[in-house]
Amino acid sequence: MKKWLVPLIVIAVIAIGIYNWAVGFNNTAVEYEADAKTAWSNVESTYQRRSDLYSTVIKTVQGAADFERKTLNEVIEARSKATSVNVNIDDLTPENLEKFQQAQSQLKGSFSRLIATFERYPDLKASQQFRDFQAQQEGTENRINVARDRYNEAVNIYDIHTTKFPGKLLAGLFGFDEIPRYKADPGTENVPDVNFEFN
Repeated sequence: MKKWLVPLIVIAVIAIGIYNWAVGFNNTAVEYEADAKTAWSNVESTYQRRSDLYSTVIKTVQGAADFERKTLNEVIEARSKATSVNVNIDDLTPENLEKFQQAQSQLKGSFSRLIATFERYPDLKASQQFRDFQAQQEGTENRINVARDRYNEAVNIYDIHTTKFPGKLLAGLFGFDEIPRYKADPGTENVPDVNFEFN
């Protein structure tokens, strides 16, 4: 074997090794990114389920003529806003995620006030549709929480892969950006005040 051929073989082996490493990194990052995007789609799907469920109970409530219209209108407006705020999976920025989360929180808050108002309407509380709704609401909120947790887990796997050295060097080169995690609503880290008043 010629002497000058040995360095060329070594360079070729190193180049093939680097190429294989880069391809492996890229393909794994693509897979993890797709998993995170799918997990986000599942979050949106669970929120859609909640929205659909709420529209059913809104129709039930509208049938109660003596119901407080102001509270009902707040829920209808919040539901409309929540369904109009969409996050494009390819533009999943912290700001867009925050807008989505605010709209969902507003819907949940207005709906909580609606549920509290139901207590004054025994006929409404007794309806089969409302009892079915109450059973489904708890399950839906649990599904939302599970979907958000799974999304964060998928993002975590992606982030670890794209930010650990030496993969971080390739992540920027191949265009793999950070994906934001779903965060709790502001203030939920504080323990709520509970006051018991005894007469």
